[in-house]
Amino acid sequence: MSPDLAADPRWTPDVLGGSWLAQTLELRPDDEGEVVATLVTDGGRPRTEKAVLYVHGFVDYFFQTHMADALAEDGWTFYALDLRKYGRSLRPHQTPNYVTRLSDYAEELDAAARTVTGELGHSTFVVMGHSTGGLVTSLWADARTGAAGSAGTAGTAAGPHVDALVLNSPWFDLNKPWFDRVVSTRLVDLFGPLAPRVPVGRLAPHYGRALHRESGGEWDYDLTLKPHEGFPVRAGWLRAIRRGHAQVARGLDIRCPVLVLTSDATGDATRHHDALLTTDSVLDVEQTVRVAPGIGPDVTLVRVPGGAHDLSLSPEPARSRFFTEVTTWLDARTAHTDG
Repeated sequence: MSPDLAADPRWTPDVLGGSWLAQTLELRPDDEGEVVATLVTDGGRPRTEKAVLYVHGFVDYFFQTHMADALAEDGWTFYALDLRKYGRSLRPHQTPNYVTRLSDYAEELDAAARTVTGELGHSTFVVMGHSTGGLVTSLWADARTGAAGSAGTAGTAAGPHVDALVLNSPWFDLNKPWFDRVVSTRLVDLFGPLAPRVPVGRLAPHYGRALHRESGGEWDYDLTLKPHEGFPVRAGWLRAIRRGHAQVARGLDIRCPVLVLTSDATGDATRHHDALLTTDSVLDVEQTVRVAPGIGPDVTLVRVPGGAHDLSLSPEPARSRFFTEVTTWLDARTAHTDG
């Protein structure tokens, strides 16, 4: 299957250049006006039967072309989704990265899935989420594959069929002391609706600086879309995140196979240190390990030695170990769906 995406006017040259293409997905407007999401793929590669849809984290967007390369080498057609108000989808009139309900993302996830499995005809469909994207895709997959959703069947009103879910350091809890996780969360839940856009924090810059080439890291990406200091964490957004965390803590019912990958160690998220890229220095690994078994009946947990928060951006050999773990697991767990 090799549809010529370059001949389709909906697919236009992407900011990544080369043969990368992007399609704008028009969504329902919100109180700030026009809302879009963006689907990205490498139009120069042949389409295969099996596809992966990647969803980024907070203060993030898709730029990891080496991840697409690694999956393509294993026979996967790669797509990425820049969610509303992130990256390619951020518009000048919008508050960056802002929503007040994580369920809003179902609109673009459903639209992307319909494009990949319906219009483009991929018969095997896997979703991969990183960090906040791991939380968002877990809640979406629960609604789409759980007992209350589509029960894993294709073509139902609940949404597209999902063959497997891969979670790269998913954000399942707040990496903060007890007071922030309990007392501050309660205050945000009560007062967030009254002043949803009030800033209540922001990211520490250390991890981003360790990643980016200009500050000594290995990776080059747009600092206007992924700034080291992030965008302000706003009360309404944090309320939505903490409600998502609570839903995960109560237990999900994701019926497709799930692979959860984390680093093997937690690093200090509050300061610069030499292990920023060989530990998860954004999230608490043990929180993820503790919660992960409760998100579905078929969960595989893998710790990647020396892995960074975004395991795909880890230094070697952890990066290759991450891709090997993902492709080996996918080959084993989706073999019956190929063709």
